[in-house]
Amino acid sequence: MAYTEADVQAAMKTLVDANTKKDFVAGKSVKNIKVSGDAVTLDIQLGYPAASVWGEIKATVEAHLAAALPGTTVTASVSSKVVPHAVQRGVKLVEGVKNIIAVASGKGGVGKSTTAVNLALALAAEGARVGVLDADIYGPSQPTMLGIAGKPVSKDGQSMEAMSGHGIQAMSIGFMIDNDDAPMIWRGPMASQALDQLLHQTHWDNLDYLVVDLPPGTGDIQLTLAQKFPVTGAVIVTTPQDIALMDAKKGLKMFEKTSIKILGIIENMSTHICSNCGHEEHIFGAGGGEKMCADYHTEFLGSLPLDIRIREQADSGRPTVVADPDGTIAKVYKQIARRVAVKVAEMAQDHSAVFPKIVVQNT
Repeated sequence: MAYTEADVQAAMKTLVDANTKKDFVAGKSVKNIKVSGDAVTLDIQLGYPAASVWGEIKATVEAHLAAALPGTTVTASVSSKVVPHAVQRGVKLVEGVKNIIAVASGKGGVGKSTTAVNLALALAAEGARVGVLDADIYGPSQPTMLGIAGKPVSKDGQSMEAMSGHGIQAMSIGFMIDNDDAPMIWRGPMASQALDQLLHQTHWDNLDYLVVDLPPGTGDIQLTLAQKFPVTGAVIVTTPQDIALMDAKKGLKMFEKTSIKILGIIENMSTHICSNCGHEEHIFGAGGGEKMCADYHTEFLGSLPLDIRIREQADSGRPTVVADPDGTIAKVYKQIARRVAVKVAEMAQDHSAVFPKIVVQNT
């Protein structure tokens, strides 16, 4: 039987992408279908980075089409392409940055910075070009977590080159301080101006995602980000503890009021597993993050355990995704990263840089 491109399209409409929960045709991932005799080739272009599961997707597509179109030999190639997505109205995109993801929490001590750096490293591990902007002017921690020392240099006398660690680009006020113990005794407007300069005066090199590690709370820094930064979406980090959830809700409402899309909620320190006996205990409570998602109609992106290794690895400058890339916790970070990227991919694309086509007709 001779098959056509339409037959391939019809077959792909019945295959669901496990990451997006949509069929590959609806997800606009099916490209370049070619049918030559009994040979079928096609490209699967994902709108999100997923290098760790490309092989699995390739095998699934080939097996599905071979079963749906008997007698054919199917060859699929899988890749990812990340594009810029819409941000707040009236805010221009940053040169060299396609999408900005803000990572926030209502209060300190919930592991937001550790989550932010592992999220960035997980996105990079999935094949994306990623940067981290440490927006915590008063307590920068990303230089330590990424194991980066030294100061940024300028090649043109105007912009700074981003620092580099574990394959991602980074910028932080911590790179400018000679003494790690020196406090930043600045009023809010000074801190906000410093953050604005760190973003706009850094040479970001073709980033798919810039992860912004925000300080806790809903103060000047957060307002500067909401008003001046082209934020694609925000991720809220909380623990199951009632008081942490109370503050996390305030952060979520702040983003809603500034028209920034909430990508979802990550529950950190969900359970503690005893390293001696293996007993698992919900020491901060259970189900708080999922209940908050239900109350505010947002997505529960995943949960992470209270594990001493996460803290030790971040403190040593080799966060979990780098220190133990095939471990259970790193796999959870990658699952969360893929889900965040899928949520971004589902948003409206940014067309601000697309010029209209001018056609001159003779009359």
